[in-house]
Amino acid sequence: MIPTRLLRPTPALLPGFRAALERGWSADNVRGAAAAQETLARLDSEPEVYFQTTDDPEAKGPPVKLPDGSERARIPGLQRWIWDADDSGAGFCGSIGLRWAADGAALPPHVLGHIGYAVVPWKSGLGHATRALGLVLPLARAQGLASVENTTDPDNLVSQRVIVANGGVLLETFTKDAAYGSKPGLRFVIDLR
Repeated sequence: MIPTRLLRPTPALLPGFRAALERGWSADNVRGAAAAQETLARLDSEPEVYFQTTDDPEAKGPPVKLPDGSERARIPGLQRWIWDADDSGAGFCGSIGLRWAADGAALPPHVLGHIGYAVVPWKSGLGHATRALGLVLPLARAQGLASVENTTDPDNLVSQRVIVANGGVLLETFTKDAAYGSKPGLRFVIDLR
């Protein structure tokens, strides 16, 4: 089993992240290559702002762009890069983000769950997503969350297995916000108590 670590994004780790973006990968599994190009442009024009938004518990960063092109206010959150034992740029495996509503309120309808993750295709199938989700749960507890919601598409069996392997229980089938095309989704909950 290859060790999986969560690392706070830093300029020193940027080469691995940048290489993945240049190959067309993106943590935004809805907007894909377009989001990868936008992230590369941000890294080139305002890298400091990018790194500030990867740890943003006060939601001070710029608005978030949704798949339909609309923008919404950022909510508190943090991002970690998924990394394996290789400390070179080749160790980059993907990204996982945790977001929450201020004061314990429910997530806004345009936010599809507390945790989102994406693994680069050339490191998929190695268990990194399952281990990364398990590693981010203590960070969710540290934010005072008693449970987290994760959503996935009905046909994304891999993501469903990742969530269930971390204690996720199917809560409901729902219709995603219009910004996501009003498509069906599955909502899971993981109890953190």
